[in-house]
Amino acid sequence: MTITTPAAETTATSPSSPWPRIAGIAALVQAATFVVGIAMFATLLADYATGDPTPAESVAFVVDHQAAFHAWYVVIYIVFGVALVPLTLGLHHRLRDRAPALSQTATGFGLVWAGLVLGAGMIANVGVGVVADLASTDAAHAESVWASLEAVQDGLGGGNEVAGGVWVLLVSWAALRTGALPRRLAQLGVVSGIAGLVTVVPPLQEVGLIFGLGLIAWFAWVGFVLLREDR
Repeated sequence: MTITTPAAETTATSPSSPWPRIAGIAALVQAATFVVGIAMFATLLADYATGDPTPAESVAFVVDHQAAFHAWYVVIYIVFGVALVPLTLGLHHRLRDRAPALSQTATGFGLVWAGLVLGAGMIANVGVGVVADLASTDAAHAESVWASLEAVQDGLGGGNEVAGGVWVLLVSWAALRTGALPRRLAQLGVVSGIAGLVTVVPPLQEVGLIFGLGLIAWFAWVGFVLLREDR
């Protein structure tokens, strides 16, 4: 006769880790922020994005489209940065036993990236309001603030994709070595991560487009893999 103790029952019926579900949802949210952000940039902000406005024209456009800029910054920076934290921790949980050193290093860069992106979003949102307020009283000052704001938020949030590139590269390299993610998904991450790192060279910053488009597919693929595993 086998006697089952309460402790044994608890162990046998303990729920599986929630990390695949949490990280999977976060990854899909991040893919969606890229898609929505690009769509907004190509529609609501198209005149600013495709033209070569003077400082005065830039400020006038910001004043007329203040709500659109706020919404855009919330999507591409705030929502993305918040979702990046659980995805980073979820992937760390997945890789920590198979590649502990790579996983810990990648997690550090992932959390740094989240902080930089959130900082860029908060600075940009406040800055748009400041520029709009200054435009009616001191146009020259408003133009100067907008130029400075663009440089700061672009530097933190995407002009150089070093932190994001290193994180994606390390996670994907660890997955490639251990089989923690599908091989082609890991290979896509390695290529995207390298593209992100290349943006540190000024003449090659346009390669950031490869990084961004690659990450749309990478985030979505990671999300589906993790959610399918959770089911």
